[in-house]
Order: sequence, then structure tokens, then C-alpha cells
Amino acid sequence: MSRTNKYVCIHGHFYQPPRENAWLEIVEQQESARPFHDWNARITFECYAPNAAARILDAERWIVKIRNNYNRISFNFGPTLLTWLEQNDPEAYALLLAADKRSAERFGGHGSAMAQVHSHLIMPLCNYRDKVTQVSWGVRDFEHRFGRYPEGIWLAETAVDTETLEVLAAHGLSYTVLAPRQAKAVRKDAAGAWQQVTAETIDTRQPYWVNLPSGRRIAVYFYHGGVAQEVAFSGLLNNGKNFAKRMLSLFDNDNTPQLAHIATDGESYGHHHRFGEMALADCLNHIEDNQFAKLTNYGQYLELFPPEWEVQIHENSSWSCVHGVERWRSDCGCNTGGNPGWHQRWRKPLRETLNWLRDKLIPIFEKEGGRFFRDPWAARNEYIDVMLQRSESAIAAFLEKHARRKLSPLEEVVALRMLEMQRHAVLMFTSCGWFFDEISGIETKQILQYALRAMDYALDVAGVDLNPEFTRRLAEAPSNVFASGAAAYLQDVVPTRVNLERVATHFAVVSLFEEKAHGLDLFNYDGNVEFFERIEAGTIIFASGRISIRSQLTHAEKTFCFTVLYLGQQHIIGNISGEMTKSVFEEMHQRTTKAFKSANLGEVIGILQEYYGPEKFTLASLFTDEKVKIIQDITATSLQLAESQFRDLFNDNYQLMTALLDNGLPLPEAWRNIAAYVLNADLMYFFENGHMRDTPTLRRIAEDLKRWSVTLNDAEAVGHAIGERIHREIIKITLDESSLPRIKWLSEVLKIVQTMPVKPVIWKSQNIFYLLTKGYRKEQWVFLNEDWKSTFEELAELLKVRLK
Repeated sequence: MSRTNKYVCIHGHFYQPPRENAWLEIVEQQESARPFHDWNARITFECYAPNAAARILDAERWIVKIRNNYNRISFNFGPTLLTWLEQNDPEAYALLLAADKRSAERFGGHGSAMAQVHSHLIMPLCNYRDKVTQVSWGVRDFEHRFGRYPEGIWLAETAVDTETLEVLAAHGLSYTVLAPRQAKAVRKDAAGAWQQVTAETIDTRQPYWVNLPSGRRIAVYFYHGGVAQEVAFSGLLNNGKNFAKRMLSLFDNDNTPQLAHIATDGESYGHHHRFGEMALADCLNHIEDNQFAKLTNYGQYLELFPPEWEVQIHENSSWSCVHGVERWRSDCGCNTGGNPGWHQRWRKPLRETLNWLRDKLIPIFEKEGGRFFRDPWAARNEYIDVMLQRSESAIAAFLEKHARRKLSPLEEVVALRMLEMQRHAVLMFTSCGWFFDEISGIETKQILQYALRAMDYALDVAGVDLNPEFTRRLAEAPSNVFASGAAAYLQDVVPTRVNLERVATHFAVVSLFEEKAHGLDLFNYDGNVEFFERIEAGTIIFASGRISIRSQLTHAEKTFCFTVLYLGQQHIIGNISGEMTKSVFEEMHQRTTKAFKSANLGEVIGILQEYYGPEKFTLASLFTDEKVKIIQDITATSLQLAESQFRDLFNDNYQLMTALLDNGLPLPEAWRNIAAYVLNADLMYFFENGHMRDTPTLRRIAEDLKRWSVTLNDAEAVGHAIGERIHREIIKITLDESSLPRIKWLSEVLKIVQTMPVKPVIWKSQNIFYLLTKGYRKEQWVFLNEDWKSTFEELAELLKVRLK
């Protein structure tokens, strides 16, 4: 087969449904993602970070190379996911940006990163203004991060219509990528007859022009659907070289330029398929090292081989619904397959309800926005600059550009609330809300949070309460779990609402347990503590204060007075007021502190009711992460007592259980459970806090695990704890004699761990060690002595890093 003019491009669409609290704009703890904080963190560890340092193994499964996959593939990341990565894994985020620059060097000045329509909306179902905003925001977000204008853009679910392509072309974008079934007909020249095509007959190895009614045009690539399906669902990622062979099988044996390319969810490479990032790296390496074809990206290939054919698309089509875009507006039959018997009749009324809300918000925005902005819709399109940099200077620059005049502080609050109203009116159409099986699912509740927040802003700026009608319309959406979509909304969405008072309440409860209450993180809000006092009396704690809460997004601000009592365990009662004057607060505070210091809690509670009224708040008022933290702190004492009792039982009966074991008698299952609890706790303590001199303790734990045939309570968490400790130690290695004890400790620990029923997650450590030993492989090292050399080589063997 001729390999001249044969190119390979693999595209990864990296995206996660938005998971942040719509008011706090942080991802709160998700128990289902344990041992990670949330699913973004878990998938980053399994996929996004490993693809920036993917290992290539030899026949004996030793690491021989490490590659950043991103600089050899085409990729896009959802802007909301990039925001999370930037804040939570800056190392992986930096490697992404560096990969785009490196790919531009590899591929003739064309970076491999593509933009994405910002909030993952199904573009054919958007009105024209929302289409423009989605593309404007997506392009600006890309420029902000990658430092260049994007050549191509990814459409959510590859959903497309002609108007969407017109918007892309009007923004100067050169290409997009579609599924093969989205091609309708092709022709070689303008005078030729159209030839009908299907997913099976379209030649995916070349780009096509779509000539648009405006006179513009845009290039479209149709990926190879068969190979993409094999990657996602048929085990093609089990072997990198087989993956490479399958990609190469798409070529004809001639000299015509051809592009073998696929597009899949990027999470296939490591999250959906464990070690998928290694298979991808091996595939790319196999093709490149053997010169079977040239790796490229879409931008470079478009420059080298512009389209010779024209294509017509199927209007309102997508890659994940065979019925077009019906998955996002009707019960078309497309679902996850995980809930047989469930319907999706809720999709249509949900879409209609949100369309109704969007259309109700438009005149509010135009009327109220027209008072402050020269062009409200242009202001919305450029509001992305504020979204990307939440700072006073960014807001000031934005208002200077778009406001009709200098706004007063109160007018500024109204103007910013209107823009936030429109931001959430866009976010509420995020595609994930319709993709899954049930209206009460977390993805749909997420978009309903956005809708609720938009309605709250409409009430704030225009006095229009849209929530009752919204709820009535939502009641027409049937649920598989609740009486209706409205029931799920009222139970699970409305209670998540956050306002300034809720933030102040959160502060009040947390202040009971934090030594430095003035510096508490309030997420999207700032707190200015005017007065605060905490008094402890044994277990019982009294706290009282005045605090001003200010929204970082809209600059809305209000002062609150609060008093809160901690009565032990989970018992917290408190009161808050946004109307109490400073003088009244000082009078109340003097009376309550006097009563508290006199050990008269009944009088304290009576005084609080006199000043605040009957309304109280409790531990439930806390935001999720802080609630989990405080409950863990509260229960720690009880758990320590339980652990002490378990440990006593373990130690007191150790010899008896040994005798039973030696005589071939069965061990009581209760004993195994106690042993598992104690040894699990010992392992976690060793790897989180243990001293480097304490390896005999680790060896004793390993022997006990084997002796009692114990299954660890949480082997995954232990595996990650081991991996994190190994990583913390390995990054401290320096190439001098001072590191010798640390290297010996690492080797000894890894040898002991190999005897345990646990799989340590050490890929980060392996990658660090591989990079550390570059000089060794180049024969540039001179060891201080034979002990140093043998110890280093032993660690390399345990980490399976090839040194020669």
C-alpha cells in the first residue's frame, strides 16, 4: 500500500455535564465518586491528566516512553470543564495549553485544539440570538485560554442545521466535524448532479464544502462511524497496535490524499476504558514510528488538501440520536438503556416550558437592559469577558464599554443581575438535561437550577414572578419516579436556592467551629465581618455577630445580624435577621452574652426569640462540603471510641484467633470484620501520616492481612492513599546522596505493598520517575557509589520503568 499522502487524525471530545451548584458555582462533594471529591476529579485522574502523560509499554509491560497525547491528536474541551480544570488541576490544564502550542509546531502552524459552542446547547433547537451567543462565548473562551483564534469548533452532540453553519462561518471559523449519517448528498462541482449518500457510502477520508445561502462556506469533516463505534463500544482500545491497524485499514492502495479519522468522547481514553490513554499513545506511536502514515489535525489537512467536493447536510441531525435532534425534545426512543420500561415523555413539556421561560425573559431584558446598555444583546455576547475574569477591574471595563452612562452602585447591581439572568437563561438549555432517562435525574435538576436562578433575577430586576406559571407548566411533564416534573423540582431544586441570607446563615454556623471566622471562604460571595464574638463553655458554644454579604457576580449587598448556639453533637440552633439595626443588635448581644455566661441557656433562647422571632436555622443550613466536614468533625470523637474498642478486641483476641487458625478451626466472621476495620485504619494512617522509619509497622500489617485472609473495607481508597504517598515522596528525590534513604524507603514500601490485596495507583509516580531518569537513559549519569546505583535500579524495577 502506498503511504504517500496518507494521514491519520483522532479527535477526542472531552466534556462533562455541568455539576456546580448554580449559586455557589462550585462542584460540591459527590459520594458516588469516592474516593474522589466529585466526578470531575475522578475523571481527571483517570483520563484528562493521564492523556497528558500517557505511558507506552514494551512486551514485558515496562514503561519505555511517555507521550502527551494531546499534541498528537485533535481535541476540544468544554469551556465549563476547562474552568474547573484551571482551578482544580492547574498542572493538567497547563499541559493541555502546552500541547496545543506543541501541536502547532508539529502540524504546520495549526494547533490541535478546537473550540466548542460554549454551554453545550443543541444548536438547531436554539433561537438565532442564542446560537450567536454560544459561538461568541465559545470563541472568546478559546482565545482567552489558548492565546489564538480557533480554526474549528465542535458542535454539542454534533447537532447541526444550516443556520448554525451560517453563524460559524460569520465568526470566521473554517471547519466543524459531523457524524457520517449527517451527510445527505455530495457533488464534485457546482454544475454536477447531487449524489445521495448514507453513513456507509459517504467517503469520510476527505473534507467537504458546505456552500451557504449567505454566500459564505465552511468545511465539514465526517468522521468514520464504524471505527468510532469500535473504540467506544467494541474493545478496540484493548490493544494499541490493533487500533492503529484498524485506522490504517481505511486507506485505499493508491496515491490520492486520504485522511483516516474518527471522533469519539475523549473519556473513552482512560475513563470509560481503563488504560485507554495508553492504547491511544501506542496507536499513535505505532503509526508514527513505522511511518505507516502521517499524523495530522483538521486545520493542517484543510490547508494541504482543500475540499474538492460539496455536501448537503441533513437538517436538524446529530451524532447521538438517529431521529435527528428529537432526543432533546420528544420521547423518540433514544435513551441510555439502563432503565427498561421508563418513558421520556417529559422531554417535550420540559423543552416547551424552558422555551416559554426564555421568551418571557427576552422583553424583560430588552426593556430593563435598554435603560443601561447601548445594545443589550451585544452586551450579553461580550459578557463572556466578565465570566472569564470575575474581578472588579473586568466589570468596570465591561460597563465602561457597554453602559450608556456612568451607573450608580444600585444601577450597577440591576445591570449585572440582568446579564446573570440571561447567562442562566442560556445555561438552562444545556443538552445533558434531556439526554438521560428521567426528569428527576441530576442533569435535569441542574438545568432547572439555572432556570430557577434566572427567574429569581427576573423577580429582582423587574418584579415579575414567573415561578408559579413555570411550576404549573412543569407539572405537565410526567416522571417515572415522581408525580410530575414539578414535584421533583419543588422537592429537589427549589430548596437548593441560595440568597444573601443563606450565605450569612452558612457563615454563622461555620463560625462556631473555625478559629479564624473572618477569613472564611464564601465562594461567590464576600463577607465583611463588622462584629463577631464566640464564647465557649465546655462543649456548648455561643457565637454572635454582624456581617455584610456581597455578591461577587452582581455586587448586591446586605448586612445581617446573627446568633447561634452549638449544644453538642449535631444540635445547632440559630437566628438571623437582615432588618435588625446595629443598636438593637448591641442591646440583644449584651443580654444574651450575660445570660450565657450565667449558664442560663433557657434565658438565652428566650431572649433570641424575643429579638429574632420564632424562625430558626440548624446544621441543615450549611452548604454541602462544609456540612460534611463539620459532621465528620462532630462524629470523630464517637468514631475514635469505636475504633479504640475494635482495636482492644483485635489485640485481646489475637492469640486466641491464631490458635483457632493453627488448629484449622473456622474464624468467627465478626473477628474478620474487626480485623478488616483495624488493618484498614492502620494502612490509611501509615500512608497518610506514617514516618519513613516505620516500615516494620507496614510489614506487620501486610502479614496480618495475609494471615487472616482479610478483605480491606475500602481497597480503592487505600490504593489511592498509597499512590498519593508514593508520589509525595518521589517528587522529593534529588540526584545526590541525600535522597538515598528516601529511595530505599520507597523500594521497601513497594515490595511490601506487592504482597497486599490492594492495587496502588502509582501512574503519577511512574511518570515522575521516568522523567527523572532521562539522564540515565542517555548515559549522562555518574553514580556516587554502587549502593546508590543498585538502589536506584531496584526502584526502577519496582516501578517498571525501563532505564536502558
